[in-house]
Amino acid sequence: MPNVKTVVPYAGTEEQEERLREVIRTHKGQPGATMPVLQAAQEIFGYLPEEVQIMVAEGLDIPLTEVYGVASFYAQFTLNPKGKYQISLCLGTACYVKGASDILEAVQQRLGIKPGSITPDGKFSLDACRCIGACGLAPVMMINNDVYGRLTVDQVGSILDKYE
Repeated sequence: MPNVKTVVPYAGTEEQEERLREVIRTHKGQPGATMPVLQAAQEIFGYLPEEVQIMVAEGLDIPLTEVYGVASFYAQFTLNPKGKYQISLCLGTACYVKGASDILEAVQQRLGIKPGSITPDGKFSLDACRCIGACGLAPVMMINNDVYGRLTVDQVGSILDKYE
């Protein structure tokens, strides 16, 4: 698998941008405006691409580095688009000791992407996380709200087939 991150071009609409400009107008000049504006921006766009971060920085008249710092620090924000099917694979202790790294490798091989990436068709995104909260089912993977536990490598293909 090539070590290339899939780059999805910015695809914001004029309507989305206008909604963001309205949010910025209502928060401009308020202390601590960055967080609520970024939360609204992510709700509008689904993630925080560079173009959106620039709009926020310019609109709030703050440095882009401040916007990026907040967006990259807090786990609630994502700088990458998410697929129609969002795969989260737990790499927490219980899952890891029961073979989660092998499951992750199988998903990566099948989809041709690494954690933090999206397939070129936008169908799947892959993230590794620290805990899903289902340690008794380790190793665990979620696809959107569907939980798959006690996984083995040979189950990966048939699970992903359900979503293709």
